[in-house]
Amino acid sequence: MDLKVGDGIKMKKPHPCGSNEWEILRVGIDFRLKCKGCGHQVMLPRKQVEKGIRQVIPGEK
Repeated sequence: MDLKVGDGIKMKKPHPCGSNEWEILRVGIDFRLKCKGCGHQVMLPRKQVEKGIRQVIPGEK
């Protein structure tokens, strides 16, 4: 899966704030994601992120 820093993603399960849209801040073995609803940042393993993606929204770069 080709994901880049700055891309947006929609996940299958929503964040507790109610938003299911995230921005990718770091790509590697782990992903750093920022919730577009509340701004909370999390680090998740690549396997978990790729399994939970519903839609990729390309960044403006």
